Amino acid sequence: MVSCNRASDRVGGADVLWDDCPATQWEEALPLGNGRLGMMVFGDPRHEHIQLNDDAMWPGDTSWDGPAGSPAGLATIREALISGDHVLADSLLVEHFSRKTVLRSHQTLGDLFIDFSHDSISAYRRELDPGRAVHTVSFRSAGSPVTQTAFVSHPRQAMVIIYETEAPEGLNATLRLARPDDNGFPTAVTGTSDDGLLWMRGEVTQRGGKFDSRPCPVTTGVRFETWLRIANDGGEVISHDGYLELRNVKKANIYLVSNTSFYHENFQQQNREEMAALLALDPDSLMEEHVRAHRALYSRVTFSLDLPCPDTLPTDVRLERVRQGAQDPGLEALLFRYGRYLLIASSRPGTNPANLQGLWNPYIEAPWNADYHLNINLQMNYWPANPTNLAELNMPLFGYIDRLLANGRVTAQENFGCRGAFVPHASDLWAPTWLRAPTAYWGCSFGAGGWLVQHYWNHYRYTLDTAFLVERAFPAIEAVAQFYSDWLTEDPRDGSLIASPSTSPENRFFDADGRPVASCMGSAMDQQVIAEVFDNYLEACRILGIQGELGDTIAARRERLRPGFVTGSDGRILEWDREYEETEPGHRHMSHLYGFHPGSAISPERDSALFEAVRKTIEYRLDHGGAGTGWSRTWLINCSARLLDGAMAHEHIQLFLQRSVMDNLFDTHPPFQIDGNFGYTAGIAEMLLQSYEDSIVRLLPALPPAWKNGHVKGLRATGGLTVDIFRRDGRLEKAIIMPEADRTLTLIYGSSKFPVSLRAGKEYVLEE
Repeated sequence: MVSCNRASDRVGGADVLWDDCPATQWEEALPLGNGRLGMMVFGDPRHEHIQLNDDAMWPGDTSWDGPAGSPAGLATIREALISGDHVLADSLLVEHFSRKTVLRSHQTLGDLFIDFSHDSISAYRRELDPGRAVHTVSFRSAGSPVTQTAFVSHPRQAMVIIYETEAPEGLNATLRLARPDDNGFPTAVTGTSDDGLLWMRGEVTQRGGKFDSRPCPVTTGVRFETWLRIANDGGEVISHDGYLELRNVKKANIYLVSNTSFYHENFQQQNREEMAALLALDPDSLMEEHVRAHRALYSRVTFSLDLPCPDTLPTDVRLERVRQGAQDPGLEALLFRYGRYLLIASSRPGTNPANLQGLWNPYIEAPWNADYHLNINLQMNYWPANPTNLAELNMPLFGYIDRLLANGRVTAQENFGCRGAFVPHASDLWAPTWLRAPTAYWGCSFGAGGWLVQHYWNHYRYTLDTAFLVERAFPAIEAVAQFYSDWLTEDPRDGSLIASPSTSPENRFFDADGRPVASCMGSAMDQQVIAEVFDNYLEACRILGIQGELGDTIAARRERLRPGFVTGSDGRILEWDREYEETEPGHRHMSHLYGFHPGSAISPERDSALFEAVRKTIEYRLDHGGAGTGWSRTWLINCSARLLDGAMAHEHIQLFLQRSVMDNLFDTHPPFQIDGNFGYTAGIAEMLLQSYEDSIVRLLPALPPAWKNGHVKGLRATGGLTVDIFRRDGRLEKAIIMPEADRTLTLIYGSSKFPVSLRAGKEYVLEE
């Protein structure tokens, strides 16, 4: 056992996560990643466990057929809704258009176990430095110092662990690779070669997966191979049957490369090339190269609250103090930086997008499959990308959405008789676009496509990259706009155009007979999403000078579209097409506020009445126990910021830390979901800077009273702006704006408005 000294007076540091005990469970280990590969490091000095990850570890793309639904079946559902039979509509949705079982799961790559002969451990410390993307463990073994340094190099696509000791006898240890069984069946084989290579190879299976009660094929998954080599100073590395031995080694540079058939046809050759390049590189240069590449992204934004914080305490102790009611502004700032760190570590150009757990997953069958949930979770993962100056990290998201839209064209035509592309509420690595739920209320939603293409439009608004608009954004937005144009039907009650069938993700209401149901004719979210897609499509056509029949049709249908924001008798925004009673008044989703956030349809400058209706809607949710999950709480931080209410936003920050953050600062649903980490970071950015309104930039729009002094540098605003903000005594001290293009806009701080004309490349300074 390692003795934990909670009275330690060693400095913690405001910018690191640290502990004076090893992790004893996965949720205490600390994450490293390069976008594709990841590690969770436990930091045990005697029995080290490093859990390994690869974002392509998925069961295979089988030839499963989509559901048999047809336009005739769709017409039957619409008739049921017109007659008021919501129960029948729900059942027909599932019967005709859904595959009934959730299937494939992202899986762990495996585990590296390193067993040492250390004795009398003392002076133990482990830490993760998000600014360098380096994990360090230090301790004394029988009085001699030992260090472990770990990182995942993006330039070299490699996992690196370095051990050093000053002990006369050096390091003595064994190393082995392993992978969990799949429902009792082995999933990988391991071995060694005489020249010191430790390897693991296998093929991803999911024997517990079911599809219409048929066993999932077990030999069609992604194939993989992992290589480990050790470059040692002093002593020797000895190959045994299935493991390596360190004997009297003073320094061990442990290199792991791992590749899959998803990315490389000849993944073994890819391993060979990557390992040869690693062994030819000086270890110090390897570290410097890694840190430099990470800092090129991470250091674009700095954020400080300039308030006293107990950073001499371990991170988990600080978090526990917050759970007991203390405030720790340094921890609040660290969690913001951690979110940016996690996005860099789980999403890089050329990788798959961050999934429900980023890429850190220890399971063969993960909670909710660690897949891509498209009714907020994947989108929330990328909320911080543009505002916190990580725009290029959107590229994996766009690559994945492009694949969804390609498949969604087939689903739209065959199942619904519509042009364009349909996107479901959830998908996986292979981007299937059929619905996949045994019930309508959580699995049959139709707003995902519009929500996803919002990210293309926002990326253009932040970057003003016209080539991106032409080549990537416009085709995606057009595909979804075309689907929604065909999807809309006339409401016989008033002649307006509505989405039917329609649901509000994962929520239900009571029908006239008191039965819980999900389907309606034009939920608030669907109407808001469609309005936004149409508006963005028409604006893109205007910018690009595109005219045509589709644009004319969409403009006409936009005029007839029933509004997505309708207030009920108590002043709240209606969630469905009528004022139904909710089955869960405190539901975790706030989908009927989509157009408020993350959309931009409501502004305090334009819509004061709706602005207050949004506040009433949120207060009602909270009064009934809403925001119980981590990601839901961080959505509330963002909504509070949009309400210009810094005190409310800060209250939800405290509640998030108290209820939804684990000791390694991962968000918990529970269990672990990474979306809350990303939503939190986006929420902090939203509190400090807002630019969703046309030609308006708000400075410190939701500053909490507790955040008196500090600064943020490098945030991005729409229109190609980079913004630094300094505050003193709770007020704006100075803002520095660097534009990439000429712009005329209004800066708003509190009740003050400052019309400004900006010149490309010329710094503008506003001082209060």
